[in-house]
Amino acid sequence: MLRLVIVVLTLGLFLSSPGPANAQQTGQVFIQIEAKPSLTEGRDRADAWAAMFDAVNGFVLTSGWHVVALGPFDRADAVARLDSLKRENLIPRDSFVSDGSSYRARFWPPEGSPAPETATAAPSEAATAAPEPTQEPAQPDETPDQARASESLLTQDEREQIQTALNWFGFYNSAIDGAFGRGTRASMTAWQEANGFDPTGILTSLQRGTLVANYEAQKAALGLQTITEPEAGVEVTLPTALVEFDHYEPPFVHFIARDGSDDLRITLISLPGDQTALYALYDTLQSLAIMPTTGPRDRGERSFTLRGESGSVTSQAYAELSRGLIKGWIVTWNPTADLPVDRILSAVEASFRPIGDRALDPGIVPMDGATKAGLLSGLELRKPRLSASGFFIDAEGHVLTHADAVAQCGRITLDTTTEARITFTDPASGIALLAPVSPVAPPATAEFQLAPDRIGAEIAVAGYSYGEALPAPVLTFGTLAAAEGLEGQQGLKRLALTALPGDAGGPVVDNTGAVLGLLLPATDDPARILPDGVSFAATGPAIAQALTAQGITLTQAARQGALPPEDLARHTARMTVLISCWE
Repeated sequence: MLRLVIVVLTLGLFLSSPGPANAQQTGQVFIQIEAKPSLTEGRDRADAWAAMFDAVNGFVLTSGWHVVALGPFDRADAVARLDSLKRENLIPRDSFVSDGSSYRARFWPPEGSPAPETATAAPSEAATAAPEPTQEPAQPDETPDQARASESLLTQDEREQIQTALNWFGFYNSAIDGAFGRGTRASMTAWQEANGFDPTGILTSLQRGTLVANYEAQKAALGLQTITEPEAGVEVTLPTALVEFDHYEPPFVHFIARDGSDDLRITLISLPGDQTALYALYDTLQSLAIMPTTGPRDRGERSFTLRGESGSVTSQAYAELSRGLIKGWIVTWNPTADLPVDRILSAVEASFRPIGDRALDPGIVPMDGATKAGLLSGLELRKPRLSASGFFIDAEGHVLTHADAVAQCGRITLDTTTEARITFTDPASGIALLAPVSPVAPPATAEFQLAPDRIGAEIAVAGYSYGEALPAPVLTFGTLAAAEGLEGQQGLKRLALTALPGDAGGPVVDNTGAVLGLLLPATDDPARILPDGVSFAATGPAIAQALTAQGITLTQAARQGALPPEDLARHTARMTVLISCWE
């Protein structure tokens, strides 16, 4: 069998090899391969592993268990070695990289044993010069009948612990009930096969001890503890060796990475609400910077799951509605960091449960714009590259906006939630036509006034002047100054109106609510700065001409009688849309 030669650790202060504390200081780590409850068993296993590898170490954990580990290595080297050794079936499949923070006293190598010479990770000269003698396979510690007999003496807690350990390592996904039925037997067989044992489906005493010891060792390394938050009404198991409580910010409880990095964050969710609030929370979480847009989403009537994945951040979230309370969690991590994310997620998912009848923030039912802002306090919103306005022009949900708003977008949304795509742009008029990816039912659609304009008439523009900051468009009033551009350009209207960048793309309406045109963005000409209050719009006839070529006919207005300002604001708000351009 291949013999690995690596940097060797030995016991005591007399030798120069670094111990776990020094390894942590230098950023080095260990490959933990086995754990035993007693010192005798730990020494026996370390001795057996030392026949295969150099740099075998034995440490006592804070929990009292005895682990066998290889190392120390640089972290990148350890990850590569771990993968290689598992692939060659030289170490158990549940071996993992440990930073040694839970290692205390060393029990192996024995005190006074000579330290091997430091070497590279290549096979030793002895191993390359001649193959080692073939070893006889180890005899099982119990026959299947003996294993079944010893298994029958297990307590209910011990049987459940075995199922829990099998679940931890990904072999078992059913109820933890202590009943060793067909599913548990299949998972035992899979674990035996993965770890080089005879696949009998009945764990021997040695195998049960190894499985549970490795489970306890990994739990100790993560510091998994059940956290109860009575005020939030949540109970969950968290990796307290990696995260610590930071602060309450209703409806959230924040836990951040102990090392001060942004590599791991866990957030608990607790608020009162109904299905409307649950759905609003589902939409809101997708607007967070920590929740990338790529990843599966699943929303049911009483719960939802979200996962967002990118090269720099990944998040998984869950929330459920029960008895008028919404409880859940968000786990966020850096996918490039060396974290046992599968273990952390498994622990959180399996342990999370609502308790009691309390929530952190009374009164969040349902979520309006102001409530959402409070909900997101402390969490960074994912912000679009550019925000503009648009408006519905037909029952199919087509939206008209200005071309610059969508010219360089990786993704486009309508009202922050509905995905949209560009179907047409017209450089001459400066307009763009968007189509929703999923069906929408517009509350109202534009009716165009295509008759000649009356110069000096009162007009208004509906637009999202402040982007996502307000939940509805703003109505800005002005007058029609001219039916052409400053140099006589046709297809333009000049407006005496002070608009903001977010208003661009919004509908220009008369006092009946009929659409006269589309507000264009301010020109960016450093050689010419226009006076305040000068804006331009694409005219209705120019828009109609461009869209007719695309097979779209605009609805002409037959509206009469001026609307009071408040009614005009309500009318235009129903057809106006927030356009968000994302990277």
